[in-house]
Amino acid sequence: MRTVQHWIDGKLWDGAPQRSGDVFDPSTGQVQAHVALAGGTEIAAAVESARQAFLEWRDVPLSRRVRILFAFREVMERRKDELAAAISAEHGKVVSDALGEVGRGQEVVEFACGIPHVLKGGYSESVSMGTDVHSIRQPLGVVAGITPFNFPAMVPMWMFPVAIACGNAFVLKPSDRDPSASLVIAELWAEAGLPAGVFTVLQGDKEAVDGLLGHPDVRAVSFVGSTPVARYVYETAAANGKRVQALGGAKNHMVVLPDADLEQAADAAVSAGYGSAGERCMAISVVVAVGDVADALVQEIATRTRAVQVGPSREPRSEMGPLVTAGHRDRVRGYVDGGVGEGAELVVDGRETAVPDEGFFLGPCLFDRVTPSMALYRDEIFGPVLSVVRVETYEEAVQLVSDNPYGNGVAIFTRDGGAARRFEREVDAGMVGVNVPIPVPMAYYSFGGWKQSLFGDTHVHGPEGVHFYTRGKVVTSRWADPASDPAGRGPDLGFPRT
Repeated sequence: MRTVQHWIDGKLWDGAPQRSGDVFDPSTGQVQAHVALAGGTEIAAAVESARQAFLEWRDVPLSRRVRILFAFREVMERRKDELAAAISAEHGKVVSDALGEVGRGQEVVEFACGIPHVLKGGYSESVSMGTDVHSIRQPLGVVAGITPFNFPAMVPMWMFPVAIACGNAFVLKPSDRDPSASLVIAELWAEAGLPAGVFTVLQGDKEAVDGLLGHPDVRAVSFVGSTPVARYVYETAAANGKRVQALGGAKNHMVVLPDADLEQAADAAVSAGYGSAGERCMAISVVVAVGDVADALVQEIATRTRAVQVGPSREPRSEMGPLVTAGHRDRVRGYVDGGVGEGAELVVDGRETAVPDEGFFLGPCLFDRVTPSMALYRDEIFGPVLSVVRVETYEEAVQLVSDNPYGNGVAIFTRDGGAARRFEREVDAGMVGVNVPIPVPMAYYSFGGWKQSLFGDTHVHGPEGVHFYTRGKVVTSRWADPASDPAGRGPDLGFPRT
């Protein structure tokens, strides 16, 4: 059985792993590979290779960096089906979802291709007699990305294109549940001509994470995952003097006002709630039905939920695949059991959906009359479970969303432009969609939430990503004025001239 290895110094690591983990095919439940889990030797080798590569990469002209980025983008376009297949095989999402993930990641690569413009500094002439000031931004050094299982290509691509374009060396620590996509990406970089060591893949678990968080040569850490781990990464990395952007969990709401287009809202709720089996940080998990729209809305959502085709990820007819592991499936099923026990109305019971006998499947579940006191509402379930909360007024809906400890994304469905404009100003969340259920911004904006959805003050990709992966430097310079200093001696600095 194959072993998914590290990618260090431009090639696969050839050492025997001291520890390894299982990589499952979620559609069958069978182990399909082993993944090497890094220890001290691999961590040290990965960071040292990246450090050495940085010393040369930072001096590579911007024009050459951009040519490599364009080449990477073209290689990825040619091999996107291969990358999507690797994602689908280990994560379990259907191939169309995997291709969509690759496409959204490519947008960040395309943004990074414009880095010469984005990195331009400022210049002020004659701030004092014969004195000018200019600003520049310089790379940090070795930076690390610790990324989750749910988007093994897209989330790393939120990070490494910008980091590398800015002149850093990047070490990726992907999830050990679906690690193979990271090696495909490493091969794409090598084919595009990126120097060895500028992009590194360190497979592993908590030992690898802690090794990166504590390593003195790692200057910055980017993370996406659950809120408890995001808090741990933030506190540990910050205590070791590193820059940190740690994106945590979410409980994304979709507010539906009485004047909304019900068919549009119901379509959006189903696609945003059950796409990728609900295993995404921007999934809609709570529909907030305002006023008398609730009964009709729940009926429309239920009809669509029952029609979702659940099956193996590589089966063309499948619209939703399995969950990533048996343990995670059982955890999500536990929330369904608990929701019934707490008194929520289970309108569509995914536990009864016809699914293959093997694999980590659970059908889409729809609950109505959920209240904020229920675990269904409080916790990030990260599975195909959609809850409907009923409120009477717009004001109650805004208060419900803003009181939630998470603040990643939120959407409102309405035909009323005034209500939408008021909502985007008043709601307490980092990303807002108006008749858009998953408001992930384009790559030239930055992605990130508020409250317990973000630790640190910098969002990923876009302008904030550039600032995260660079340091500002201001230079004040004075040169002799030929008219007042014909000898060219310059200003008197108070020490003997030679």
